[in-house]
Amino acid sequence: MRLIKIPENKYYEYRIQAMFDCYKWDPQFCDKNTLSKYVLILTKTENKELISLTEKLDKETRLAEEYLNKNIKIAKKLELPKKILKQIPNMQSYNKNKNIRLMRYDFHPSTDSTWVVTEVNSDCPGGFAESSLLPNIARNTINMPELEYKSFGEQMVEVINKKLNKKWTIMMVHCTCFSDDRQVMQYMGDRLKMEGYNIIYGAADHIKFKNKNAYCILDNNQVRIDLIFRFTPLEWLIQMKPRRWDGYFNTTTISCNHPISIYAQSKRFPFVWKDLEKAGISMEEWKRLLPETLEVKDLSLKNGFIYKPVYGRVGEKISIKEACKDEEYEKILQDVKKHPKQYILQKKFQSKPLKSEDGKEYHICIGSYTIEGEHAGYYARMSPYPRIDSYAEDIPVLIEK
Repeated sequence: MRLIKIPENKYYEYRIQAMFDCYKWDPQFCDKNTLSKYVLILTKTENKELISLTEKLDKETRLAEEYLNKNIKIAKKLELPKKILKQIPNMQSYNKNKNIRLMRYDFHPSTDSTWVVTEVNSDCPGGFAESSLLPNIARNTINMPELEYKSFGEQMVEVINKKLNKKWTIMMVHCTCFSDDRQVMQYMGDRLKMEGYNIIYGAADHIKFKNKNAYCILDNNQVRIDLIFRFTPLEWLIQMKPRRWDGYFNTTTISCNHPISIYAQSKRFPFVWKDLEKAGISMEEWKRLLPETLEVKDLSLKNGFIYKPVYGRVGEKISIKEACKDEEYEKILQDVKKHPKQYILQKKFQSKPLKSEDGKEYHICIGSYTIEGEHAGYYARMSPYPRIDSYAEDIPVLIEK
């Protein structure tokens, strides 16, 4: 694994292409540029290893969530939001063969030369355009056409084409007030529109459910929906008013992702592994790759452990002290004391930084997608400190032949 720097005289054009050709409309967070000046190169061996680990993890995860969905007593250990817990009985009709299951596993290289997995983005993983379009313009910019990549978007289109008639309607459900969310949905929607699908963009409350079927209620688009492509996290969805969100849990409309995704999205997922293994479901890969995870009980931070929020995203509220800005670390500790059940303790691993050609060091997170159990490309981010958060930079992944 190595970093190749994009030539200074080509980076500006590369950034413009990313914005206008790769749906990277706003490549910054606050005043921080979030489009890396580097390209990440994986060896053929590293790529094969990541694919193998990803698909093994995915097999375990899907078996686990199907079991949890049928065993509410065990699922309660995940401390799911009460509104979601009440909906589990409505999810019993979940059909894994009908729906589309999408996940992204976050891998980090460690100092002991092994991969560490910190979480699975089970509910609403993003980075679609960055993993599908950015590698190609990066490959052309550094003039290395021999390098390869797998396009997430093309993999998703292939799966959807197997499930749907190309004249059917797909609704891209997202938080319409956020441009970050819209650019994710716009890329996927534009690509699916090229296949012949009728694409509608809307918020979660722009759908109503009748006889378990989803219908769009937007003006001029009041039609039955054949696929709900959801990018609104479930913990946000259940705050929606008026209360139409419960229809998402028992709908017979094809979903990507169905709310069954909430089980593995919880960082308390390891707390049900013993129960799963008693039921004959192996969690061997998860146990080997995920750092030790404990309950927050006495509120004293154990030596060598960090706090992580149960439903945190993009690295928010993770108590890696050297990565926290200003008073952020103390605020996290205060929040843990107020809401201990909303956090877990996780053993801090030693992230191995990757040194660039110009001598700078960066910590890498490689998000490895699966769609229906098969590997579907990478979405990587890098940071000068060992926490991958909103300030981290998107970096395209290319693979040696």
